[in-house]
Amino acid sequence: MQEQKIKKTKAIYWASGIVSICGIIFEVLFGAAGSYILGDGVKQYTLTISLFLTGMGIGASISEKVTKNLILSFVWIEYLIGLLGGLSVFLLFGVTAYIGEGTDALFLYSITLLVGTLTGVELPILIRKANEIGETLNRSAARVLFSDYAGGLIGGLLFVYLLRPELGLVKSAFVIAMINVAVALWFLFYFRDEIKKIKRHAAAGITILVILVAGVLVGEELAFSLEQKLYRDPIVHYDQTKYQQIILTKEQGDLRLFLDGQLQFSSTDEYRYHETLVHPAMAMSDKKRDVLILGGGDGLAVRELKQYDEIETITLVDLDPEMVELAKNHHDIVDLNDHAFDDPRVKAIHKDAFVFLEKAEKLYDVILVDLPDPNNESLNKLYTLEFYQLVRNHLNPGGSVMIQATSPTFATEVYWTIDNTIRATGLETTNLHVDIPSFGDWGFVLAKREPIEWGGVQLPQGTKFLDEETLASLRSFGKDIDRNIKKDGEKIPLEVNTLMDPILIKKYNEAWKHY
Repeated sequence: MQEQKIKKTKAIYWASGIVSICGIIFEVLFGAAGSYILGDGVKQYTLTISLFLTGMGIGASISEKVTKNLILSFVWIEYLIGLLGGLSVFLLFGVTAYIGEGTDALFLYSITLLVGTLTGVELPILIRKANEIGETLNRSAARVLFSDYAGGLIGGLLFVYLLRPELGLVKSAFVIAMINVAVALWFLFYFRDEIKKIKRHAAAGITILVILVAGVLVGEELAFSLEQKLYRDPIVHYDQTKYQQIILTKEQGDLRLFLDGQLQFSSTDEYRYHETLVHPAMAMSDKKRDVLILGGGDGLAVRELKQYDEIETITLVDLDPEMVELAKNHHDIVDLNDHAFDDPRVKAIHKDAFVFLEKAEKLYDVILVDLPDPNNESLNKLYTLEFYQLVRNHLNPGGSVMIQATSPTFATEVYWTIDNTIRATGLETTNLHVDIPSFGDWGFVLAKREPIEWGGVQLPQGTKFLDEETLASLRSFGKDIDRNIKKDGEKIPLEVNTLMDPILIKKYNEAWKHY
């Protein structure tokens, strides 16, 4: 008898650890889904984690009323968590595709609160059951909570290093939900002597499990078809890498690259962007032997650099190796970048640009900063004073830097804050903007250690867009988007974006929320 009690108590502790792993995974999964669908990763993680924890508090309070049929109550809570949590991300894509803005956020926050509430009911029931079997309250609470906290660590690590990069968000939700239901079915079997009409409860669990297995098998494909509705053109390539979601669309010859849902280029007009990124900086540099590209894993900036015979080395630093592999091997991108990575002068390094510059010792004649916009903390650090100081420290005397700096029309204050941050390093800057039909008006900042003189600028002959006259026009800003930004008739003072005071994220999200 005593041995049986010990076995049942151990089963409770194991169950608490396993469902805790599932709980923390659902918690961060909802944050990741919100970050992808709704943007502003810090905001979404903060809201979803706060709502999940609030739900757990509500659930703990509700659990006071659960005093009978503890095992059966636990089983049905796991069934509900499995069904709701498993379908959550798949349904979020459906809501986003068919209903749209506002409703997707409401759905995500509601499901987060609901699953959090159900999760909060779990542990008090298990503690109460362990106490009912014969454990003291102090001991049962301590052991169940230990299993819960240890499970939380394991769940976080599993999500970051296995589930998200290998399975993606939709399939991860279904797989974790299956574990919740499997634990419930195991409890039914293990405590079968305490449960009446066990076949009915088991049949319900098996039915839910079959739904979840079907979700694992076809859910991602169905979600893909839902996600297709978010894009104008057919998706021809989809990949969820360790760092980002990569999507290629193509229609009537227009190839488009999206990273985490954000358009990176359209093949119909990307040459306007890349010629402006590359050729003015090359023209303004005294030497052109060594070029550094930060970002640019699509190889399109490299394509422009191939026109310069005097270049000896092109070092491209892009965090995601799968992006570079796609640019090397996908026939549509290879055609567009003109086999850029086959050039023996090109060396690709897969590191965070900030970390690379901290460790690198080499100086460069030209540095091209072709990074995504600063819409989250990890990208914001690449638009800070500290980052631009590192860029400056790797620039040869007489060399030049060109930095993509978002749109001066749609995000005027953001653009000039970036320029002001670069100037705070002691570099001289000049400003350019170009109309790109697929993007709109887009801005760049050119910087040098020395005063910038535009006289006698020489551009290569192979450009499709840029010539000397056009380049001169790109330096002209209208009064409504120039440095003298006004609000309510008052000039807005420009600030400096730093690691300690990341002002740019808020400004960026505020500027782009209507576009």
